[in-house]
Amino acid sequence: MAKRASENVPAWLRTSAGWSWRLIALTAAVALVFWATVQVQLVFVAVFLGLVFASVLNPVADFYAKVMPRPLATALAILSAFLVLGGLLTYVVASVAGQWERLAGQFDNGVQQILQYLESGPFGLSVTVDQINEWIDQGRQWLTENTDSLVSQAAQSAGSVFEGFAVFALAIFCTVFFVASGGKMWGWFLGQLPEQHRSRWQAAAGAGWYSFSGYARGTVIIAFTDGVLAFILLTILGVPLAAPLAVLVFIGAFIPLIGAPLAMIIAAVVALAANGIVTALIVTIGIALIGQLEGHVLQPLIMGKQVALHPLVIGIGVTAGTVLAGILGAIIAVPLMAVAWTVFSTLRGDRAHPELDEPTGPRAGPLAVAPVIHPPDPGPGGRGRADGGDEPPESPDA
Repeated sequence: MAKRASENVPAWLRTSAGWSWRLIALTAAVALVFWATVQVQLVFVAVFLGLVFASVLNPVADFYAKVMPRPLATALAILSAFLVLGGLLTYVVASVAGQWERLAGQFDNGVQQILQYLESGPFGLSVTVDQINEWIDQGRQWLTENTDSLVSQAAQSAGSVFEGFAVFALAIFCTVFFVASGGKMWGWFLGQLPEQHRSRWQAAAGAGWYSFSGYARGTVIIAFTDGVLAFILLTILGVPLAAPLAVLVFIGAFIPLIGAPLAMIIAAVVALAANGIVTALIVTIGIALIGQLEGHVLQPLIMGKQVALHPLVIGIGVTAGTVLAGILGAIIAVPLMAVAWTVFSTLRGDRAHPELDEPTGPRAGPLAVAPVIHPPDPGPGGRGRADGGDEPPESPDA
């Protein structure tokens, strides 16, 4: 009777039911991954940052490793990164400190110009000095009445700052091992897999790491482009400290949502102090247009090329990541989508990245630029797949 009943079910309904329970199982698995990630969010962020740092530092370590041992090359690469970033920050601080008194005087003149402009009342708007002083007094009164609440929020912020330092320290710790011995770590992982599946894991991980490291390279390219455009704009307008302000714009490009606006405000304040309100408005509009150029042109073109995703997919992914997980979701959405799609394409038999068609040595392996570099030979019997797949590349770490 059961067999007869199943025969009475239309084929399209049986097929739909089969796909439905598979989709439900897949959705539950994805939800479980998201839930587990939220439980260890700080650890996940630290490992993610470690992978990003490793993708940038590993080529430097490879260069140093030509003339010194790998551990020493890793330490020197990390030290070089700290020296470069520290040099940029020192240059910004020193440049501002050297002209601070002159800029402070010019800024005061600029504020007076703004007050005079407001007192003239364009379009029926009129703001007097007495009204501004009254607003300042109200602000002081509000601070006095909400001191306890502000102290509590400051304590919470201090805890967040401590967590941030802990995440950064763990990220550096992970970076050291990813760059220094990532190949051995990947080789150990491959050794735990059945021999007939190792080559497929090797190819999929190599393609995924190519996409992930491409995302890091694309971010650097976009930040550098923003800095150059800001320097050109500030130089044309004759704004002092154009170079350090451009460095701030470059650094701000790495901080989602708040980095670029903060750099724009600082540049506008300097322009106001030096050249007046008109120049400040032009700087504000110009840097805002650079931000629009980044979001609507540079990111879709450069990131789309680096991570092999369509610009529309990148835009939707960033928006969805922001809705689901805020700034963290916006940061990780694109690289995760790129890696997932590239791995899927590779396992399906497509070649999302032609660079992987012809391995040229250790760099063709998974995470060839950092954590999963130089995977060792899986051993006799594991050099090929039963279905005729490619052999994994040789490794100097083996």
